[in-house]
Amino acid sequence: MKESNLKEKGILYIVATPIGNLEDITIRAINILKEVDCIAAEDTRHTLKLLNHLEISKPLISYHRHNEETKSDILLEKLKNGENIALVSDAGTPGICDPGEEIICKCIEEKIKIVPIPGACAIVNALICSGLDTKKFLFLGFLSINKKIRKEELEKIKNSQETIIIYEAPHKLKETLKDLSNILENRKITIARELTKIHEEFVRGTAKELLETFQEVKGEMVLIIEKNQAKVKTNEEILANLTLEEHYNYYEEKGFEKKEIIKKIAKDRNLPKNEIYQKFI
Repeated sequence: MKESNLKEKGILYIVATPIGNLEDITIRAINILKEVDCIAAEDTRHTLKLLNHLEISKPLISYHRHNEETKSDILLEKLKNGENIALVSDAGTPGICDPGEEIICKCIEEKIKIVPIPGACAIVNALICSGLDTKKFLFLGFLSINKKIRKEELEKIKNSQETIIIYEAPHKLKETLKDLSNILENRKITIARELTKIHEEFVRGTAKELLETFQEVKGEMVLIIEKNQAKVKTNEEILANLTLEEHYNYYEEKGFEKKEIIKKIAKDRNLPKNEIYQKFI
């Protein structure tokens, strides 16, 4: 006879915590933290301060970027055994530039229930107070320190038809503002600093103006960057302004063979293939 009393799997709660002001914790978040079997925290010391403030005592498991892979398996085992776990980061919503993706993906694979507990998120609060377009936006997290990738990211910011949001650390702010001043001309930027804390401020200006404003600065920052207002040329408009040679090079750089390039140029320019072929014999 088969056993019918198989243990139910636990639930992983993704719990948003305050980004500064402890009063921003939600009633639901407090109740979940009280009810779960244990809490997976980015920094157990930091989370312990919050729990002490809320008068909550729970077992803590360290879960951060450097141990995510190994600790995910431990958390998964607990969840399979029926334990409920709250995942928290140091501030804000886990998984947004914070640990969380690894265990969330593994829970999805194992069909373990995941429940979001909404709360503070720095990018949303910075955006709504920025004074810039909130209808469409693109979040890029922290810019890469890899020169090639960073160049690509800056190019994306330069051409974006959406408001851009990035995070930046205080010791890297000057370098980032220098990079932005080289590509953005007079586009507006809002820097949101120390959100929800005593020294919260929103500073607005161009990259060059902000570079003069911020000399020595503390606290994590969110940069909201105005979208590119210039009309973006369509692919057809770009190709129409190329010479035949430039048009050929355009497709050659994309890896197309000669025969295919000629066919494409003929279609783009609405010309017979033979006419294009004669040009490149």
